[in-house]
Amino acid sequence: MTIICPLCHTALLQEKTRWVCSNQHSFDVARQGYVNLLPVQHKNSKSPGDTVEAVQARREFLQAGYYQPLKDQLMNWLAELQAQFVLDIGCGEGFYTSGMPEVASQIIGVDIAKTAIQIAAKRYPDISWLIASAAKLPIASQSIDVITSFFSPLPREEMARVVKPHGYLLVVTPATGHLHEMRAALFEQVNPHQPEKFIETLAPDFCLIRQDVLTYALTLEQSALRHLIAMTPYAWKAKADKRQQLEQADLLKTSASFQVYLFQKQG
Repeated sequence: MTIICPLCHTALLQEKTRWVCSNQHSFDVARQGYVNLLPVQHKNSKSPGDTVEAVQARREFLQAGYYQPLKDQLMNWLAELQAQFVLDIGCGEGFYTSGMPEVASQIIGVDIAKTAIQIAAKRYPDISWLIASAAKLPIASQSIDVITSFFSPLPREEMARVVKPHGYLLVVTPATGHLHEMRAALFEQVNPHQPEKFIETLAPDFCLIRQDVLTYALTLEQSALRHLIAMTPYAWKAKADKRQQLEQADLLKTSASFQVYLFQKQG
């Protein structure tokens, strides 16, 4: 698995405190252990990706174990693939990525949000962490066995480029009824999630070979509910009064429902 220069696309070699390519483009290793491979010209804002508040809220919620059943299932599926090189796109603060070294040899976590990668790198030093754009992955072509994308973007062309022939893509997206009760409290109209749209989106390069829906009950106390709202797009999509009213609830019972897809690269 080769990490490449985001400027000239030649291989990067790791030295003690930096990564450098044959054209002498150099990228320092931060004290937390990550490498920033997001050139300023690839940024669409000063601080791209999730906000600091969203990252911290997600970390608090996930560390409390509410999505641990999903993580366990994903690691079981990944273990069956016997992958050597795994790339986690949109890895965030590393909750799911952190389980991958137990079932694969070499792991790269990529996210565009600096705060998320800083947290991940500090906590899980046995994984390679990169600040980079999923739309322009600093990864050599046909070098990855399995790409994972959990609630994250699916840049089809880039994923098809970096995954090996007949390699795999493991995807998680909300299933139809995911967090229905919470969404009903935030919005006048609740539109069902449409996970099947990803099958068509990925079809030119990836063939669906396995799928499952994981659903279980969630009982959320006020602090967990606030974290869950803050880590989702609902935080800014919902009207302020609706969000405030829900955040004042002592308890909310809802269901987590996840659509899990495994695709294989065609050709």
